[in-house]
This record gives sequence, C-alpha cells and structure tokens, in this order.
Amino acid sequence: MLRRTLSLSVLLSLLIAPVSLLAETAEEKGLAIAREADRRGQGFGDFEATMKMVLSSRRGDRSERELRVRTLEGKEGEGDKSLTIFDTPADVRGTALLTWSHPTGDDDQWLYLPALKRVKTIASRNQSGSFMGSEFAFEDMRAQEVEKYRYKYLRDEPCGELTCFVYERYPQDQYSGYTRQVVWMDQAEYRVHKIDYFDRKQSLLKTLTVTDHSLHLERFWQPGKMEMVNHQTGKSTELLWSDYRFNTGLSEADFTQNSLMRAR
Repeated sequence: MLRRTLSLSVLLSLLIAPVSLLAETAEEKGLAIAREADRRGQGFGDFEATMKMVLSSRRGDRSERELRVRTLEGKEGEGDKSLTIFDTPADVRGTALLTWSHPTGDDDQWLYLPALKRVKTIASRNQSGSFMGSEFAFEDMRAQEVEKYRYKYLRDEPCGELTCFVYERYPQDQYSGYTRQVVWMDQAEYRVHKIDYFDRKQSLLKTLTVTDHSLHLERFWQPGKMEMVNHQTGKSTELLWSDYRFNTGLSEADFTQNSLMRAR
C-alpha cells in the first residue's frame, strides 16, 4: 500500500507540474523579467562617465559632441537623478539636461541653454521631441522605471552567443511618443541588447542596439556603445561611453536646477 501511495504521489506531481508552469501569464512573465533586471541594477550609489555623441545624416555626414553624465541612485521609493553636460562643440558647451525620474507619475526634466542663460522645463507632452538634434528623444534620456510600463513576454531567441528574453513593454504615459517597445534582454546577466520602438501609428520608428558591455564593481554591467537608428528618416546617433567611475561622492545638491547653471 505504501509503495502504491508513493507511486500515485509521483504521478500526481508529474501531472500538476506542467499546470503550475503554465499558471504564469505572458504579462506576468514580462513583468518578472523587468523586475529582475531592475533588481540587479540596484545599489550602485552614484556614477560618472564620459560620452561621445556621433550624429549621422541619411547622406552619411557626421558631427560629434562630447558630454559628461552624472547619475545619483534614488532612495527607497524614489527614482534616479541624472545630469548630462555638453563640453563640445563650442556652440553647445555648457548646455545641460537635468532629469528627476519618478517610479510613478510624470518625470521632471529641465534643459539649461547657456546662450539664453535660462532653464527650460521639458513638459511631459513634449517628451517625444528630439534631444539636442539626436535620434534620442527626451523620454529616452529618462530612467526606465518598471512601473511606467505594462509588459508581455513573447519568446526566447538567440542573440549572438547568448539567449535573450524577447518581450514587449507598453508606456503608460499618454504623452509618450511610442505605443510599444520590443526588448531583447539576455538571460545570463539581464542586459539590454536591442529595443525596437513603434510610433503612435504602430509603425517601426527606431531601433536601439547596445553593445560592448563592461562589468563594474563586480556587479553592474554598463554599455560601451548605444546606437539609435531612425528607420523613417535614415538618421542615426551613436553614444560611446567610457571612463565609468562609481561612488564619486555625488549628492542631492548636485542635481538641482541651480546646479544646471553652474555645471562644469
């Protein structure tokens, strides 16, 4: 009787197991992937990096800009804050973008224009506009907070030598320039490798490709190159990252509107 009971228990477990695996919906799995990626990125404190922005026209004309980026991790329940400062060329030197991301609700963004000596507020309804003539929109320059999207897992797919989760995310902000984004994220380290962006007409607008990841503090993966290609205009923008420095002592005082005008 005992042997029979054990056999029935094993059989029952085999019958139940597939049901439990199927209990997770595509939406739940997509959200779980996004949350895990977010969890792995927590705890960095602050970092600074240098960046080269390369703008390319449809004809192949190129122009370059040099920037610096500072980021401060938000406290529990708060979003990150970032400051992007242009150093070259001379006509944009001193231009700075300050972003306060929030887990829910509208983010705050301010752009300092040294030629006008004033700070311009980037309203949510204008977030789909081009950031300094690049193929990155203002909303692309914000932290991608998990709660700002709905998710749907699509499939697993090879991405180079790795395997990627492929899932969709849908911006909840009514003023977003996108209806959906398709994300390729590797299953080994939860790094983004590619994102397809679809505009308000559901047409493919842009593709972001992320490569040359490097590991910092034995925990945090950061990109070396991000290329945004606009399929509708033929233009593209590359962001080339270097000189990452963590725990540099940044504080809230470095991310105020007043700090925009004295950013150096």
